[in-house]
Amino acid sequence: MSTGLIILLIVIAAVVVVGAATLVVRSRGRHGGSLKRRFGPEYERVLALHDGDTKAAERELAERVERHGELRERPLDGAERQRYADRWTAVQEHFVESPREAVAEADRLLAELAAVRGYPDGGRYEEQLAALSVHHPEHVDGYRQVHRAARTGAGDGAGGSGAATEELRSALLGARALFEELTSAESGRHRAPAGAERTAPPAANRSHARSHTSWALHRSRPKES
Repeated sequence: MSTGLIILLIVIAAVVVVGAATLVVRSRGRHGGSLKRRFGPEYERVLALHDGDTKAAERELAERVERHGELRERPLDGAERQRYADRWTAVQEHFVESPREAVAEADRLLAELAAVRGYPDGGRYEEQLAALSVHHPEHVDGYRQVHRAARTGAGDGAGGSGAATEELRSALLGARALFEELTSAESGRHRAPAGAERTAPPAANRSHARSHTSWALHRSRPKES
């Protein structure tokens, strides 16, 4: 084999290797961008947990999509949505007298509701949370916060500090956003890309949203002197 032919083969091999490497890098870039768009704030949280290691964070998120991406939520009928709405209202009312117990009730209610919608049951909290993060990435952290608050037991109506009670209130408000998505009558609402505009909910859902919002504003408004 002539020297010229050997050099030509080496050049061709080098071009093939460089081309393959370029395709891999581009593929990873597209994959990472897709995960970032899909998970939104959850992407940033996982990235922080991995100390900025993009590959490790995206590997974890990709595994979640692989395990739970095909999950289809079981729809709730009108009566079920109303029962859950009534139970959430009771939780909010209970918060006035016993914030810690109300937060624990909210944690249990979300776990039950998620299981009814087809997610892993609440006894497998981490797996349930991972599945929810795939389909409700914008609001899953609210569930995480209320679960943590329920486990730490910070504050209580009579003996807890005001700061602790506000922490519990914040956790409950964060969890409410996920609750409203899980009880929404809008099919596929949770699948909208992060940051995308959503259409206004039906009138019945708007009335529930107004009642929740009025509670939040009333409880967070400072007392007048």
